[in-house]
Amino acid sequence: MLIVGINPAAENVLGISARRARGESFLKLVDDEPELRDTLSRAIQNGNTYANELRLGPNEVDASGRIVDCRVTPIDCDDAVLLVEMHDITRRNQITRENALLIQHGAGRQMIRQLAHEIKNPLGGIRGAAQLLARQLPHAELCEYTDVVISETDRLAALVDTLLGPGGPLNKEPQNVHELIEYVVRIVEAEDSRKLNFVRDYDPGLPLIDLDRDQMVQALLNLIRNAAAALDGQGTITLRSRAVMNFTIGNVRHPVVASLEIEDDGPGIPQELQDTIFYPLVTSRSDGTGLGLPAAQELISRHGGLIEFDSRPGRTVFIVRIPLQSETNANGG
Repeated sequence: MLIVGINPAAENVLGISARRARGESFLKLVDDEPELRDTLSRAIQNGNTYANELRLGPNEVDASGRIVDCRVTPIDCDDAVLLVEMHDITRRNQITRENALLIQHGAGRQMIRQLAHEIKNPLGGIRGAAQLLARQLPHAELCEYTDVVISETDRLAALVDTLLGPGGPLNKEPQNVHELIEYVVRIVEAEDSRKLNFVRDYDPGLPLIDLDRDQMVQALLNLIRNAAAALDGQGTITLRSRAVMNFTIGNVRHPVVASLEIEDDGPGIPQELQDTIFYPLVTSRSDGTGLGLPAAQELISRHGGLIEFDSRPGRTVFIVRIPLQSETNANGG
């Protein structure tokens, strides 16, 4: 399984020059990926062509890793016995995933609005009836029971309002996103007496962005609180910002988007929840409400953006994508 030669495209995907790659173990360059090792062995033994999808780890060229379509074909050419073709499909997979997240968010939001309408009407009636009953009760101590009814009704109404998210137009003003992130970090640190390690990796060239400050703070607060809760007081949260060129969100291609990442080195999101974490009331924590992520997605969606995520044990990252220009400007420019 030693490399005889690679072309420039393979140099880019594998993060190694042709000169350095010659004579190296191909499996070593792909972290000895078990499925690929099995595919190579079967191709040699059976003389058949095989294809599969492969996730490559980070390298010198791409710090986040890539997803490739890998095709292995037996050949007889000088010293070579296998031809391995790799096509980078990372962006294609990302677009498919982003569209799925947008559909999920739209379905969740419609479901919430329908439920909220059905829930809020009877809640108002229950509260009113409890207030009227309290006035008719002969003893003040009996009002403790009606107070509980009123209090719990108000709590449920507040829960429904949280699900619905903010109404009205955005109050957009130019904002420094790094200042907003630092403001949120101070809140999270004040809430938790345990010491978390925050690492900053900011792009100082990121310009001011037109944002609704309160809504953006709430979205970031939900995400960073989630990361802190996942670490349970021990671990590192990495806060990263970048400008990404020519990025598509939904059906709109934006010249530039801000990419804000909140990464933690906790246990990761359980596999069975990864397809549904942006639906309301989905949570892996016993004390969680399952409202933080859907609310954050709604707030970012109102800015024309999207929250994505990638999670495995030891690394979970939520990525907030926000256009630097409005949709109208992006289409016009």
